[in-house]
Amino acid sequence: MATAAQTSRLQSRIQQIISILLILGAAGLLAWLSTRYEYQADWTANRSNSLSEPSIKLLATLKDPVQITAYLYPDQTLRRDISAYIERYQRHKRDITLKFVDPAKAPQEVRELNIAASGEVLVEYQGRREKLGVISEAALTGALQRLAFSGESWVVFLAGHGERSTDGENPADYSLLAQELRSKGLKAQQLNLARTPTIPDNTSVLVIASPQTQLLAGEIKLIRDYVRKGGNLLWLADPGSLSGLQPLADDLQLDWQNGTLIYPDFQLLGTGHPAVALVMDYGQSPVTKDLDNITLYPIARAVRPRENSAWQATALLGTPERSWLEAGPLQENMRLDEAAGDIKGPLVLGLALQRNHPSHKPAETLTLDAPPPAPQQRVVAIGDSDFMSNAYLKELGNHALAINTIQWLANRDSQLSIDVPSAKDAVLHVPPWAYLLISFGFIFVLPAVLLIIGALRWWLRRRR
Repeated sequence: MATAAQTSRLQSRIQQIISILLILGAAGLLAWLSTRYEYQADWTANRSNSLSEPSIKLLATLKDPVQITAYLYPDQTLRRDISAYIERYQRHKRDITLKFVDPAKAPQEVRELNIAASGEVLVEYQGRREKLGVISEAALTGALQRLAFSGESWVVFLAGHGERSTDGENPADYSLLAQELRSKGLKAQQLNLARTPTIPDNTSVLVIASPQTQLLAGEIKLIRDYVRKGGNLLWLADPGSLSGLQPLADDLQLDWQNGTLIYPDFQLLGTGHPAVALVMDYGQSPVTKDLDNITLYPIARAVRPRENSAWQATALLGTPERSWLEAGPLQENMRLDEAAGDIKGPLVLGLALQRNHPSHKPAETLTLDAPPPAPQQRVVAIGDSDFMSNAYLKELGNHALAINTIQWLANRDSQLSIDVPSAKDAVLHVPPWAYLLISFGFIFVLPAVLLIIGALRWWLRRRR
């Protein structure tokens, strides 16, 4: 049997072990408590204090580090604000680095980089750089999007036959579209083949936007040769004549259907006219995969691929069964009349075509490794040229479709659906009457109230 002394020593050792465990536990608890835990929530409309999904998607495509240099005179508040803003990007891409440079201490660097004023930010990626005068998500994400591509992507718009101008400011022109393309790193350029009878080799996408007059035979040949050699094409055709481009349709093995798309329930939908087509049915294509908004097409026609075509055709834009192609003139109280040549829906308003690039030659030898995918030639045909115009580009989902279509045709698949939305709560819209009321309150009411309070306090003191 254990003696009393042995029992006492055992109890003492147990107490020592318990004390050691308690000390270690306390040390671990203190270490855990000393760790900083953060929780952030963004309750603003459109999550304006957090990165949007398009920006996060873009960051996932950037494989190399990004260097951001802010040229600021010592200003702790401004530096703290910029650091907090860039930190939103660093949460999703760890190799984004931010550096501050005092322009007064680096005059040579400022001169070489042509830094105009304090507050400019230099963004660098893969040896390419771009300067920003202001920091915003749209500006920074746009700069990263432009820097992501080393080459130049030219979007060439055919001109000289009444097509939409990329320089004009009229509602029917494409100046807003050209501006948006430049913000994505795509260069928009007009081409008059009668003046310059060649399509530049660096053309990523040729755009034919519903010419209104007949093209010359030589111009048509240049366009057909461009397509035969593997050039990517966006062809927008309004109802009416193809202006001599039927041979191009034969090359692409598609048919433009005659007539104007009619939506009989235009009054219920509020479009204002039965010839304004609304599309809610999109095909299984990278162009429309993330498109979840309605798109709008004034005065449109339908298109369809021919049977046994060598092109792989995908319907991009579909119309409902209640729609039809009106063969006759537009008038009030139109009704479907198939006997008169009307074509009943559903119809296809937009079509995507793909095929192996004509220059691609299959490997002649067998290897164990899987061969790389063949380069693809891409064509999109849409039966309306208005939806990209200044008047309609910002309507509903038109902007997203227009940019996605051209990005896809330019083989910039990683940039699809990267379009930073503007914050809904960034601007306070005040009606004129409220503005006058606020002005009257600050100019007259508030000073009068302060005078009355002052006079009342003076009178009360005099009575004491």
